[in-house]
Amino acid sequence: MSDLLVFDLDGTLLSANSTISDYTARVLRGLTDLGVAYTVATGRSLHGAQSVLKDHGFTQPHIVKNGVLIWDPESDAYSRQCLLTQDEIAHILLAFTSADVSPFVHTFENGSYHGVYHSARLKDYEQKLAAYIESERGEAVRPLNEIPPHAPIANFSGLGSQRAIETIIEQIALEPHLLAYGGPAFEGRDLYWLDVHHCEGNKGAAVKELKQQLGADRVICFGDSDNDVTMFECADESYAPDNAKPELLEIATGIIGHHDNDGIAHYLSQRYGLRL
Repeated sequence: MSDLLVFDLDGTLLSANSTISDYTARVLRGLTDLGVAYTVATGRSLHGAQSVLKDHGFTQPHIVKNGVLIWDPESDAYSRQCLLTQDEIAHILLAFTSADVSPFVHTFENGSYHGVYHSARLKDYEQKLAAYIESERGEAVRPLNEIPPHAPIANFSGLGSQRAIETIIEQIALEPHLLAYGGPAFEGRDLYWLDVHHCEGNKGAAVKELKQQLGADRVICFGDSDNDVTMFECADESYAPDNAKPELLEIATGIIGHHDNDGIAHYLSQRYGLRL
């Protein structure tokens, strides 16, 4: 395999309404016809990724949950699982509790089942997040007291004020085996989202593993946010849409068009000489 293209989804390959545009879909078909391999590295769950990737030629293994998991669509199995230990879970729960943020707990049960659990009481904005999770999974968020004993946990997520989320991120930063990401949430102007997982569950580590697994000569990455930094650092080339965060713009090989103007697709069409 020569090039392996790795796309972040939200804010990168997807449009502002979180879909693959008609033009981007045509470019992806053109890449497939040329034999150019491409895949995804996203913070979304497998269900969330599949809801937008289906029927767009994503036949290579998918990096999901920010690198915690790699799923192979051919075998319908996971080649990478980077789950949390009991000590790490305890540290995360303490950080959430001290900031008065109620976590969504994401499990990885029986080798393939993804459960999502939350406290019985949901704030209004948490109800919006729960509804979004349920819409992409086709399954309800379940009460915390229904988590199976010793269920493997992939990550924690949550919503709260900017200060509360930043407080959790600061506490997680003190734990060398954990990573936390956060940013403005769509559920409300004054809300921030948060995702916490094992430090080895990052996009860069997963991209390195996938490059070796597929025998790719070169990896070319596309991303827009801080959870893309690790894969930019290990990629042979990395490109950021001009809507990307400053830290990505500073380290990218190049800066291309805005994600809501098919920036990635226009760049790839020109690079590979596609006639659409």
